[in-house]
Amino acid sequence: MDISKIDATKVGTDFGFKIGNEDAPVKVIEFINLSCPFCKMWHDLSTETLDHYVAAGKIQRIIKHFDKEKPSLQKGNVAHHHLDYSNPEKALENMNFLFQHQSAWKELTNEEVAEYIEKTVDLKNQPNQEQINGIIAEAEASGIFFVPTVIIGKHIFDEHITPEELVTILDSELAH
Repeated sequence: MDISKIDATKVGTDFGFKIGNEDAPVKVIEFINLSCPFCKMWHDLSTETLDHYVAAGKIQRIIKHFDKEKPSLQKGNVAHHHLDYSNPEKALENMNFLFQHQSAWKELTNEEVAEYIEKTVDLKNQPNQEQINGIIAEAEASGIFFVPTVIIGKHIFDEHITPEELVTILDSELAH
């Protein structure tokens, strides 16, 4: 991923759902797509660390579900439209479930993905198009094209980070 062309100053905190204290000193902004295997890798590697820092009031996560046109990611787009952004904790719980069970729905058709989510997770299509459009516009304005893209202060990276490196980045941002 070429991060040199990303302008993180064009990424805000208005769009996406927020986990953690609004006054937390560090914001972790995550552009993800629920059907992306690399986003699942990021999720699996980072969740425990991020949960710890959120619980301690040190960070706030802003999770931006990024709809992509790539055929293999369109199933994630369907899933994004079922998450209830008005209830961030429930959206996070549903996101965790969908990542855990990605292999069960990833090979379904888009229509079957919607049915799976509606029956398995009991989620209906949500009126969150304004949020999703805002996330897409932010990504385009800032030069973000790939998922996952994670921004923590001046640090921009993808899933190729160890939990130890993530802790180092978080601690260095907290020290500022």
